[in-house]
Formats: sequence, structure tokens, C-alpha cells
Amino acid sequence: MPGNLSYRQQKNLLIVLFLLVPLALLAMFSLYPAFYLIYLSFMTWDGFSPEKTWAGLANYKEVFHNREIWAAFSHNFVYLGWGLFQNALGLLFALLLNSRMKGRNAYRVVLFMPYIMNGVAVAYMFNYVFNSEYGSLNTLLHGVGLDSWAISWFGSPKFVNHVLGFITLWKFMGLNMVIYLAALQSVPSEIVEAARIDGASRAQAILHVILPNITKVIELNLFLTIIGTLEIFDLPFLLTDGGPLGASETFLTMTMSTAFKFNNFGMASAMSITLIAAVIVVLGIQRFVTRRWGE
Repeated sequence: MPGNLSYRQQKNLLIVLFLLVPLALLAMFSLYPAFYLIYLSFMTWDGFSPEKTWAGLANYKEVFHNREIWAAFSHNFVYLGWGLFQNALGLLFALLLNSRMKGRNAYRVVLFMPYIMNGVAVAYMFNYVFNSEYGSLNTLLHGVGLDSWAISWFGSPKFVNHVLGFITLWKFMGLNMVIYLAALQSVPSEIVEAARIDGASRAQAILHVILPNITKVIELNLFLTIIGTLEIFDLPFLLTDGGPLGASETFLTMTMSTAFKFNNFGMASAMSITLIAAVIVVLGIQRFVTRRWGE
């Protein structure tokens, strides 16, 4: 009976009762889907039939032997390159706007504004900008006499992923900037001033004093960037649908097509598990590099 319990026992019981609901929700919406995904990756299933056929490692073998899948995965590294540039640009703007620049608050708002815009709205806006027939970019290029530069941006296998990568940079750079800006403002001004008094230039103070103090934040931003670029889906799906001829297909868009266009949920599940493993490996490499740099 609760009346016979000690204060410590009642406290522990109350903690357990408060934890039951979030743990139940975690198990229902996170753990169960994760284990079910692993289970489906060993099955052959069309998504409709009540019966699932055991496939063993066949789905994984198909993933690792299918060149089209890994060609699509290679496109993700284009986004990763733009993501790293996005981080560097965000850090640069954070350093600039952390100074006493006139109008810095207005610049901060302008640079952060794209992040709060709806992703679908951003996609359609840039569809107008890069459209080969009536797009504003090609109209501008024709207007200044650079007709040879006016190409089909979404129709060129050579440029399409870089165009999409640029759009991700435009949208998410402001988020990186704000995170870096918050980190820079947490660095004690005394140590920066001490470095300047000792004769360090502004560049030396940034390189040897400020950046080592925000290593964890740099690691966090790289973590978010890597996950976002390796799992990108919305822009290629909305703007190109993987075209032209699969040139902008990403690992996740191909996974979704495998599941919902070709009704091969077992194969799609194996691709999802493979993507998770790839993200873990890349993040492990990133953590090793950033920790070695921070030492």
C-alpha cells in the first residue's frame, strides 16, 4: 500500500510512473518501427500482401551489388561538399556579425530568413529562378549577353546536383550562422583580449583562441550537415524527381521509389538500414577528425 511505503520508495515509484508514458511512446514510435524495419529488410514483401517471404541476406546482397544504387549514393557527396562549404560560410558570417558592425542585427535576420521558409515554397521559388525557358537567371544571362551560359540547369546531368546543392546552402546557411554566432558569444572576451594584448593578430586570435573554444559546436554543425546531406530527399523529389536520367537521384529518393513505385518494401528496408550504417560510419570519421583537430 502507498501508505506503508517510505518517502524514498514513494519518490522512486512516482519517478517510474512519470517515466512510463514517455517510455511507452518511445517504444511505440521509435523502437518498434526500428526493429520492424530490420525485420522487413530480411523479407520479400510488396507492402500489400498479408504474407511475407523470408529472403535472408538477398536484399542486402542486391543493395551492395546494384550499381545504380551506389551511383545515386555518390550524388549525396555533392551535397556533402556543398554542406561543408555551407558550414564554412556560416562560420565566416558569424565571425563578421559578431563584431560591432553597423546594422548587424538586420544582416542576421536577412541571412536567417531562408531557413524559416517552407521547403516546398523554396523548391518552387528556385524552380522559377533556374527554369530553362522563363527562369530569371537565364533571362538575366541573356540580358547581359552571356547567352552561352544560359543552359537547362535542371536538365544538365553535370550541373543539376550542384544547383540543388546551392539551394540547400541558401536555405540552411543561416541556421549554421546562428548556431556559430551563439557559440562565439559564449567565448569569454577576456581571453580574446589577452591574446590581442600579447600581440596576436585578429586572424591568429580566431585560429588559436576562438575556434578551439567552439570545437564542440563545430562538431555539432558538421553532425547536422552530414545527416542532412546523406538523407536529402525533398529538393530532388520536388524539383527534378531524380532526373535527368537519374542524374539527381539520391539514396533516399531511390529508397522511396523502391518502396512506393516498385512495391519492394523488403529491398527498401535493406537500403534504409544500409543508409543508417553509412551515416554512422561517416559520422565516426567526422568525430575522429574533429577531435584530433581539437586536441
